Amino acid sequence: MHLKTQATLVGLIGHHIEASLAPEIHMGEGYRQGLRYAYRLLDLSVLGVSIDELDTFLCLTSKVGFDGLAVTHPFKQSVVPLMDELSDEADALCAVNTIVFQDGRRVGHNTDWYGFYEAFGVHLPNVDRERVVQLGAGGAGGAVAYAGIRRGIKELVLFDLDVERASRVAAELMKTSGIAKVRVGLDLEAEIANASGLINASPVGMASLPGSPVPEKFLRPDLWVADIIYFPWETQLLNRARGLGAHTMNGGTMAVYQAAKQFLLFTGREPGIPEMLDRLQLLSAQRA
Repeated sequence: MHLKTQATLVGLIGHHIEASLAPEIHMGEGYRQGLRYAYRLLDLSVLGVSIDELDTFLCLTSKVGFDGLAVTHPFKQSVVPLMDELSDEADALCAVNTIVFQDGRRVGHNTDWYGFYEAFGVHLPNVDRERVVQLGAGGAGGAVAYAGIRRGIKELVLFDLDVERASRVAAELMKTSGIAKVRVGLDLEAEIANASGLINASPVGMASLPGSPVPEKFLRPDLWVADIIYFPWETQLLNRARGLGAHTMNGGTMAVYQAAKQFLLFTGREPGIPEMLDRLQLLSAQRA
């Protein structure tokens, strides 16, 4: 990978992203490494850029000197056909969360799956992966499911308010996973009772949407629980599961690993994972 020596300018495109911690995480690591690294929030709902104008907007950002863009809701799928090249994972997931402008070309990557994959290996390395229930099949949910399967989950049961979306994700994962079984669940209590693990990839539990996505009675000590939310650092779901003695994982490590992969793609430099994790935990505590 080419190591950048000049200043790096990147941005985040999405809707309602003013609360994002990404600029502090990225620029903090850039500062620690002595880089000239700028990360800008480009809220397209504020700028008035529609999905139909995305191609023009990408052209403009490249021309004015941006080296790449991070992509969040609702554009992860919309930018896919606008790429000149896709990484294998972005192609498999039909979702891009990172665009690198390289020699006049747009290269689309997906680091969401990598974030969950690495975090799972750190926090839940030896858990039972026979049957797992996942809540949420949106943009992040698809990447998490993909990562879980690559971590050895044998059967994944998806639940989503949009059943058609869950069915599409299940069908796509069945094509790419090879050996894993992925299906849409109907009875949440029964499926959790027969599962070894639970993943929350829904927004329920965020500071802006407090609460737990499942009743406490569904939890038990031998059911490991992973939550992709990191603000708050410990959701109600994780707090209750931990209280029962279950193995748990919050979303902080996932967020750091996906951001670290972006940092590497944008700069060519290896990021400091412990330092980025400490910075995210501090920022999350300050925002609480």
